[in-house]
This record gives sequence, C-alpha cells and structure tokens, in this order.
Amino acid sequence: MAVMFASAQNQTSPYSMYGYGIIGDRATSMQRQMGSVGYAMNSGRQINVMNPASYAAIDSLTFLFDLGADISFLKSSENGSNENTIGGGVDYLTMQFPIGKHMGGSFGLLPYSSVGYAFGNEIKHGTMSNQGSGGINQLYLGWAGELKGVSLGFNLSYDFGNIVDDLFTTTQSGGQAKYEHVMQIRDWNINIGAQYTTRWNRFHKLVVGLTYSPKKTMLGKTWVTAQEMVQDQRPDTLAYMKMKNRYYSPNSIGVGVNYTFEKSYRLMVEGDFTWQQWSKAPFSAIYDERVLAGQKPSSVKDILTPGMNFYDRTRYGVGAEFVPELRGSYLKRVSYRLGAYYANDYLNINGNRLRETGVTCGFGFPTYEGKTMINLGFEWKRRSAHPAKLITENYFNITLGVNFNEVWFWQRKIR
Repeated sequence: MAVMFASAQNQTSPYSMYGYGIIGDRATSMQRQMGSVGYAMNSGRQINVMNPASYAAIDSLTFLFDLGADISFLKSSENGSNENTIGGGVDYLTMQFPIGKHMGGSFGLLPYSSVGYAFGNEIKHGTMSNQGSGGINQLYLGWAGELKGVSLGFNLSYDFGNIVDDLFTTTQSGGQAKYEHVMQIRDWNINIGAQYTTRWNRFHKLVVGLTYSPKKTMLGKTWVTAQEMVQDQRPDTLAYMKMKNRYYSPNSIGVGVNYTFEKSYRLMVEGDFTWQQWSKAPFSAIYDERVLAGQKPSSVKDILTPGMNFYDRTRYGVGAEFVPELRGSYLKRVSYRLGAYYANDYLNINGNRLRETGVTCGFGFPTYEGKTMINLGFEWKRRSAHPAKLITENYFNITLGVNFNEVWFWQRKIR
C-alpha cells in the first residue's frame, strides 16, 4: 500500500515546480467536503489526522480504517490560451484504534506536498522543456489521551519522498541535453494537538482545537546532474549537498472551533484558521542559470544562490454537516456537507503571491450493515497569482473515501 500510495499521487500544476510543491492539509475525504476543516472535530466516528488530540474520542470497542482517492480536472489559462489536464490517485490511508479508557491511537500514510508539471517554450537557438514529479509523504504514528474534557495528542511522522525537476534543451543543430535537480527527503516531524470539549446539556457540544508543529531543519540530500542525450553518455554530477541547516519546515499553528447539536437530527459547523511561518524557513537553491547553461562550478559554494524567499501561508476554512434524521429512512440518514476556504500560499514567484479560493460539497452514505460510511465529495478550486496574473488554474476535484467503522474488541459470550 505504501508503494502504491507513493507512486499514485499526481497533483498537476506548473506552480508546483517551486519550493516543495503544493502543500496539503492532512484532510480526509469527509473533511475536504467541509472546506478541509478539522482542528476542533472529535466525533469518534471519523478519523481526524488534522488534530491528533481527536484520537481520544474513540470508544473502547471501535476500529476505524479510512482510505481516500481523488481525481482532478484542471483547466489552466495564460495569455488567452487554455490547457486541460487530468490527475489523481490514492490520496491517504489511515487507521484509528482504542488503546485504553479515554485513550486512542492512529497510524497511516498522508501526502505532505505534491509536484507534477510539464511545459515547454522556445529559447535562443533551440527549445527548452520542463517537467517535474514526486512529493513528500508522511508515515505517521499518533497517540491521544483525555481527562475532564481536555484532550492532548501528537503525531510523530517519518517524512520521505523524492522531488525531481528535469530540464531538457534541444539546439537547432539537433543536440540534446538533460539537467536534473533531485531533492531526496528522509526526515522526521512532529505535530502536537489539544482540544477542549464542553457541553451545557446532552444535545449541545462545543469544541476548541489547537495544533502546533515546530520549525526544524529538513534532513536529506540534493544534487544536480547534466547529461548529453547520446548513447552511453552517463550523467555528470554538477553539485551535491546535504539539506541539513539549509532547508527548513516552518512553525505551523492551527486553530478551530466546532459546534454540534445532536437530537433527532445532527448539525455540525466548524471554522478553522491555519498559519505557517514559511518566511522564516530558509530554502537554499543548489543551482542557478550557470548550471542550466552547462557551466560546471569549481565547488558547491560557487553554485549556491540566495535561494527562494517564501511568504507566510494563511488559510481560512468553514464547513457544515447536516443529517436530517439519525434513525430515519436511508436518505434521511445521509450526511449532507458544505464548505468553503480561502488561502494565501507560501510561494513567492518573482514577487507574485498565489491565492486559492474553493467551495466544496459532498455526501456521506451509510452502509446498511453497519456504521461504515462512503464519502463522495466535489470541489471547485481556483488558483491565481497576484499582482501579476501569470497562470490561472481552475480545478474540479472528485473525492471518494471509505471510512470502515467496525466493532473489533467486543468479546462475545458463547451460550
């Protein structure tokens, strides 16, 4: 499953060639239908990796397994020309289980970032094309405990993946060359979460959630190779260096408020805010125009550039879920979900900043034999740069998640 997950992601966007690519939010299919909110969500019926403190809400007999996939239709436009592409694949794999009274755990595989693009243009005396693929994945293990309405938890993750950026040049005389930049990440990370739950009667519940991930240096290595595209020509390494103390992940804070009313029907609404301090997370580029011109440097110092400057990433999300009747007919037990979000991305592209706006909706279809839920969602997202427009991207995403809810730890009596 891990190999399938790592090879199936395909987030398509020319903007993903910068930095670490397009950053994800650890949202499951159900949460994506609600604008990817979840910092204050702790129903115990759905896995919530966005805030590990939510694991404590699971009861002592339940085992949860959630698998999600998506397909993305992209229409990008620039200077009056349009291009349509399709991407998608396996999105995440998570599990949650009880550890003891008021304690729960989880483990799984999530995307942290995604890279996928391909485009070309003419240059002096030839043509040039760019393509990239890969991303960073997180294999995590989490724990949470609850005492008197306060839940604390953490996710400890192993971050891994390769980000590969290729540049191909073809001269008018027919000569071809390939320049490849590879970032190989082998790192660890931690995300800490807290939730406070209060009830003023058995029908009303209010939850406040908070998460924090500290700034830390990234571990791994990065290198650049050049290769003439002729028979038996081997790549020539132009530069190589360790990522430690040159590349960083940022301080990240997430805050959310969730209100749930549950009687004969259920209504849940949540608002979230995310802040990631990418402006204080250095990114030391390993190559510049001299490398792409085929000039081999005398040392790594000769090739290092000031790197990329990022913006702080902020995101606002709201979402709601409504179930008409908890014990009614099938259609009345379906969950109906809506959401919206607005984000200022971390990428700085020649002084231009990316903005994302999206609206979401979806349905949670319960199965007849138990509490298992099939989540089908739809998302429209627009990504554009400011102040210069650059490329405008419009996405239509279809998400599908299956949340298995099974009773595994109930000892049946034999009569």
